[in-house]
Amino acid sequence: MAYKYLFFDDYSEGAHPRILEALTRTNMQQEVGYVKDSFAIEATKLIKDKIDNPAADIHFVSSGTHANLVCLSFLLKPYESVIAADTGHINLHETGAIEATGHKINIAAPVNGKLTPEAIQQIVEFHNFDQMVKPRAVYISQSTEVGTVYSRKELEEISKICKQHELYLYIDGARLGAALTLKMQIWI
Repeated sequence: MAYKYLFFDDYSEGAHPRILEALTRTNMQQEVGYVKDSFAIEATKLIKDKIDNPAADIHFVSSGTHANLVCLSFLLKPYESVIAADTGHINLHETGAIEATGHKINIAAPVNGKLTPEAIQQIVEFHNFDQMVKPRAVYISQSTEVGTVYSRKELEEISKICKQHELYLYIDGARLGAALTLKMQIWI
């Protein structure tokens, strides 16, 4: 079946010709491993320059799943959980990576693939007993796994409820490029 857009992950599409050209040009170049190679060093410098923070501690990981696992396990204490849409990537496609760290994913039914402030509120209110996990983070994908994109207003509303309940708002970066592309198509 041919798809116009795939929202499974950030590597379901082919590479841009300039990326392929760079890979061809550097393919036989000898490099030290473990993020000590010249590419990682240059990328680290570029990121620090772009965020205007020379003291930033930059870490590269091997995949989006690993990035989500590292970030969420760092943010959450053992008794805390993350709220996500039932279609959320961490719930469906990351083979239990978050749960393997001992953290629960509290799932909510999305509206057009999107988590809503009302769903977040309902989960927070339900988890009001000492022997229950404490929701501490909210996970969203932008764009969602079904291809919808949160509007600025929707993101502001989710951010507001997160601040109200002292929840971290974690946005999976795997499809940010797709979200920006879709937004640009809407604006044009």
